[in-house]
Amino acid sequence: MFSPYYAWAKAPADPQNHVAMNIALYGTKKRWAMTERGRSSLSPSADFLRIGPSGLRWDGKTLVAEINEISTPVLRRLRGTIRLTPGAIQRETFALDAAGRHRWRPIAPQSRIEVEFENPKLSWSGRAYFDTNSGDVALAEDFSSWHWSRTAAPDGTTILYDVARRDGTELCLALQIDEAGRAQSFAPPPVQDLPGTGWGIHRQTRADAGYTPAVLQTLENAPFYARSHIKTRINGVESEAIHESLSLDRFSAPWVRLLLPFRMPRRG
Repeated sequence: MFSPYYAWAKAPADPQNHVAMNIALYGTKKRWAMTERGRSSLSPSADFLRIGPSGLRWDGKTLVAEINEISTPVLRRLRGTIRLTPGAIQRETFALDAAGRHRWRPIAPQSRIEVEFENPKLSWSGRAYFDTNSGDVALAEDFSSWHWSRTAAPDGTTILYDVARRDGTELCLALQIDEAGRAQSFAPPPVQDLPGTGWGIHRQTRADAGYTPAVLQTLENAPFYARSHIKTRINGVESEAIHESLSLDRFSAPWVRLLLPFRMPRRG
């Protein structure tokens, strides 16, 4: 959905001619890969999806991702296997716009993950989160920005999703999803500002009144997007969360799309 090549293609563009597997590793062995490929590199089926040399398969219990990519902007091999085993399945799909053209579903908020990479050499296991977004038109047509966060807790997962729509309305989803996959809405806490990024991306989240959330680490710092590790407090529980801020106004700027091929090359 952030492909500059898809945006530049003559309408109606074929989405299956603009496919990519995005892998981001953080920490001391940081890597990023997002190589776009054409239709000839795409092989889908009911329980298998291959994009170029990488693929996803569902074995009935676990989603297995086999990664074989080249990272950018420093060209290094990125090869390994990720196994994600969902906990309870959350079955509700949430519309993000009034017309239902954009949809989001937190499929398995409580999952387990096993990571084993050959290049770079590393492995770990722990908690994981799995969701999906789908849409009928480009995100920038209907939204100007959004802020999202996910907090893992002993009794489930808390998700906050704030969307600014082009029609001037706003949506706030505040969900508590328990270990059985049941989603319940709760009254969202007030909006709190977070420090902006070096690219000038505004970051905000929701946290209990009187509490000041903090950015512990900025994981991804792009001209239109930031992924962060934050500290917050929701409903009296202090915890750490994964957070993202997206500016679709910035993404739509021509100069930003000219920069994207440096991080997202295309083959085929």
